[in-house]
Amino acid sequence: MTRLTQNQTSNPLQSSWKVTLLYDGDCPLCLREVRFLQKKDQERGLVNLVNIADDNYSPDDHFGVDYKAAMGRIHAILPDGTILKDIEAFRYVYEVLGMGWVYAITKIPVVGKLANWIYNIWAKLRLPLTGRSDLETLILERKTKGKCE
Repeated sequence: MTRLTQNQTSNPLQSSWKVTLLYDGDCPLCLREVRFLQKKDQERGLVNLVNIADDNYSPDDHFGVDYKAAMGRIHAILPDGTILKDIEAFRYVYEVLGMGWVYAITKIPVVGKLANWIYNIWAKLRLPLTGRSDLETLILERKTKGKCE
């Protein structure tokens, strides 16, 4: 868990949300999870879902979490600037939505380490498994697209 102060961003997150989850809107499996979370949120506004693949995504609005970092692993950001990563991010989002039992076992240190290890393998294989270019190519395409607009 990383904690940043609001002075480290020019546009802090809205405090009405309990958590902001950064997700890859170009990933079919990520979108499936996002749709599930939206359904469980039931328009209560507890989870602010931010698509990092959106051309307007800005790290300045999300406590400095840039595209490369967000693509490499899941990030959740609390209104006070606390940044959660990996299984801890999922666990917190599910707790906010009243489904903490799903990830509760990962609070046991050895299980949490194993879950993070498995998640890290998934994070490294996510792009090729979903038929996408590697991260460096995606970053280059994003930069090129930005220069052309």
